[in-house]
Amino acid sequence: MKIIGIDPGSTRIGFSCVAKKTLKQGGVKLLSCGLLPIKQKNFGDRLLEAQRLLSRLIKKNSPDLFSIEKIYFGKNRKTALEIAHFRGVLILEAIRNKIKVVEYSPNEVKLTITGYGLSDKKAVARMITKILKLKKPPTPDDVTDAIALALTAIYRQKFSALSVGVDK
Repeated sequence: MKIIGIDPGSTRIGFSCVAKKTLKQGGVKLLSCGLLPIKQKNFGDRLLEAQRLLSRLIKKNSPDLFSIEKIYFGKNRKTALEIAHFRGVLILEAIRNKIKVVEYSPNEVKLTITGYGLSDKKAVARMITKILKLKKPPTPDDVTDAIALALTAIYRQKFSALSVGVDK
């Protein structure tokens, strides 16, 4: 099973693709990760670019599950609303490709990865490094968050009641 993790943004999108191995193989494997840079200036063009970049990522990886961060309102509501538009485009592209979508809040991800829902980003990065047996923590934070979202989907898959999309 392959899971794409997405940390949505309006100028760059963190992504990861993780494979869940069988019990005999043990654990999970990081297949790819990085940033999808949004280069367009016009808001509508940026939305289209995000859709196209995700479409290519989906075609390249053929995921079974799509994990994305839930929107939360922090200090800047304008930024949160802009990111909500990008989330909508990204979720729609996953659904259009008949991929089941799951959503997790930042606290759910932190709790799943570190055991503490208020962990900082460094603690999440350290745990990801241990889980995936990496030599050093992934960077930047957008990539770390995307990996954490994919891993959360694996660990919570059996227990997740909230999901949208189409089952394969």
